[in-house]
Amino acid sequence: MNQISPLAFVHPEAKLGDNNIIGPFCYIDKNTVIGDNNVFQNSVTINVGARLGNNNEIFPGASISTKPQDLKFRGEETLCEIGDNNSIRENVTISRGTASKGTTKVGSNNLLMECVHIAHDCVIGSGDIIGNSTKFAGEVTVDDNAIISANILCHQFCHIGGYVMIQGGSRFSMDIPPYIIVGKEPARYMGINLIGLRRRGFSNELIELIHNAYRILYGTGTRAENIEKIKNELQVTPEIQYIIDFVETSERGIIK
Repeated sequence: MNQISPLAFVHPEAKLGDNNIIGPFCYIDKNTVIGDNNVFQNSVTINVGARLGNNNEIFPGASISTKPQDLKFRGEETLCEIGDNNSIRENVTISRGTASKGTTKVGSNNLLMECVHIAHDCVIGSGDIIGNSTKFAGEVTVDDNAIISANILCHQFCHIGGYVMIQGGSRFSMDIPPYIIVGKEPARYMGINLIGLRRRGFSNELIELIHNAYRILYGTGTRAENIEKIKNELQVTPEIQYIIDFVETSERGIIK
């Protein structure tokens, strides 16, 4: 049974699962679907097009599935999909999609800290930690298990790989391949995310293999030549293949 504060507004066309807690001054609009066991603290706004899974906790001031901040948006029917077990902290804003992709997606088990903004058509993976006041422009992709610190500005269309650590205050407009640390000004490659990989259970042998791949990738020669060298000289495990595929499909180019 849902617990809905008498001071909350839930549109009669909203679809709610079971055992949700909806605090005072929450607003849940029409064309919304909410799963089970979610907690909406006070003053949460769930806008048209929101699709939420289960066991999410959303803190005061957060606004989910907001109208995109995109002048090309013409009111088309789009979605904002959020998975399970997310912690969405105070004043987070997540826009719904546009005609470009139709849907903004956030996976499961993420921590989105205070004042994070996720723009239209972004795709955020699972297990990510995104720090206070970090802003993603439209159509950014973040893979799983990334740690993105506070006050980061990410250009539209960028792709951030999994298991990265991005230093607070960074600004970037190029793709960030997996397993690395990025920081300084201008933001650049600073080595592999050694501590993060160890915490995630990567063996020393696998970490060394990843390190060797980046020694080659950021060595002399063109990017294409270095990728071929990785293929020829290193054992191509799934992790190394992930690096290869990431670089070869990068549309913006990888960070220097």
